[in-house]
Parts: sequence; structure tokens; C-alpha cells
Amino acid sequence: MSSIFTKIIKGEIPSYKLYEDEYTFAFLDIRPVNPGHSLIVPKIEVDYFLDVPEPYYSSVFKTAKILGKAIQEATKCNRIATVIAGWEVPHFHYHLIPANSLSDIDFRKAKSLPKEEMEEIQAKIISFLS
Repeated sequence: MSSIFTKIIKGEIPSYKLYEDEYTFAFLDIRPVNPGHSLIVPKIEVDYFLDVPEPYYSSVFKTAKILGKAIQEATKCNRIATVIAGWEVPHFHYHLIPANSLSDIDFRKAKSLPKEEMEEIQAKIISFLS
């Protein structure tokens, strides 16, 4: 059975897509810790990050550099915090979280945002990718 992220990559489940290349897919987290909180996933379904083969593994981090800069510009945050937790979905995913302090990466603060706010931050981040 496909993970929810594989279904998102295939377009079977809608997402707030930010970026896609041959090996990766990036989209807004639907329960962001902070607005702009994004996920990058490889386009192959591998549960544990240590098992992700090349070139998918390196591509996730190349995408993080591209996307992280756009998120930082769009949100005006001091840093992009990164997290590989690996518990929620059995498909490796890399969190990029806009942050101004360490307390800004508390997953207990995650909450859904209105569709309009998600679309606004999506468009803003995408505008800084060009």
C-alpha cells in the first residue's frame, strides 16, 4: 500500500506543492509548526533515511538548499530549522521549518491553517524560487 506521500507525489491526494524535480517533491505541511513549514520527500517510497539510495538522498538536500532560501525570504525568519523525525509516515521526509528561535520548532505547536493562508504562503514561497 502506498504511503500518503506517494499518493501526493502521484497527484492522488491534493497538496500545496512548492517544488518538484526528477528525484524530489516538496510541499507545505498541512499542520505547520509555523507558516511556511514544508516537507521534502524523495520520489521513491523508502521509510528510513539511512536506506534512501543515491541520487534521491543527495537530491533531498539539494532541494532543501533551494527551497530553504525561498522559505526564508518569504517568511522573513532568521533561520530554517530542519528535522528528520521519521515517525509519522513510513516515507522519508525532511522538515524545513521557518524559525526565529529554538522554541519555534516545537511540534506541539502544529496546527492547521485556513486554506487561504496556505495558498498565500505557497504563492509567496514559489515567487522566491524563480
